[in-house]
Amino acid sequence: MSTGSDSDANPKGWSRARGVVLKTLLLIGGAVLLKRLTKSATRWDHSRIVAHSLTGQKYSKEQASRDPDNYFNFRWLSCPAAEMVDGSKVLYFEQAFWRTPHKPFRQRFFMVKPCPKEMKCDVSLSTYAIRDAEGYKNFCDRSKDQRPQPEEVIGDLAEHLTTIYLKHCERGKPCLYEGSTPPDGFPNSWNGASYCTSELSILKNNEIHTRDKGYDDNGNQVWGVKGGPYEFKPAAASSFIDMFSPLNFPAQSMEKRIEGSFVIQD
Repeated sequence: MSTGSDSDANPKGWSRARGVVLKTLLLIGGAVLLKRLTKSATRWDHSRIVAHSLTGQKYSKEQASRDPDNYFNFRWLSCPAAEMVDGSKVLYFEQAFWRTPHKPFRQRFFMVKPCPKEMKCDVSLSTYAIRDAEGYKNFCDRSKDQRPQPEEVIGDLAEHLTTIYLKHCERGKPCLYEGSTPPDGFPNSWNGASYCTSELSILKNNEIHTRDKGYDDNGNQVWGVKGGPYEFKPAAASSFIDMFSPLNFPAQSMEKRIEGSFVIQD
């Protein structure tokens, strides 16, 4: 009888074992396939994520509240503007004081694309001047039929200003991507500078940290924020801003303060 019960139990045991093995093989196979798919798509996936993270309204209100002597409550606004033939995304970007969003002091095009394969980075983020920038003011706030169309946008890409090379952040870090311009930066002549550098981090909550600096021939900083980077948080986290807060009104000698805190390039 014991032999009969063993023979009855063994098929069930083997069946369970085969099931476990098959599930394990399927999981391993799926993981390998996913890894291969991810690896083949990763260059453009990184670009898509970065472009998405840069879009929308973001504010530096919280930072300005903590340190009003060195930081202002700026509005960051960016949105898709065009797509190049090679798939590169072109975004329109502007910055303004929150109190006067219709008067941006900084306007740029961003071009987002994968880094060249030979470089040790994931995404190339280039900034360009805009031909006839006046016609692009409040681009993102307009309806699509009231904006310059994609073919016009591509034609209005003017001087290349900087390129930041971004890498996907290592696991455990609060950021998604971070990077900077090369150490020797890019040519810049604003306020006595000979070159400028930029740093940018994209956090997991879509927060953007950015720091731009200009240096003269002797390596002395002549414009840009002196302390840490500007911290722009998504609009949802900075909504319901008090319109009558002192943070939203330009103080005396505003141009002087901006010069030591943030760059305005004309």
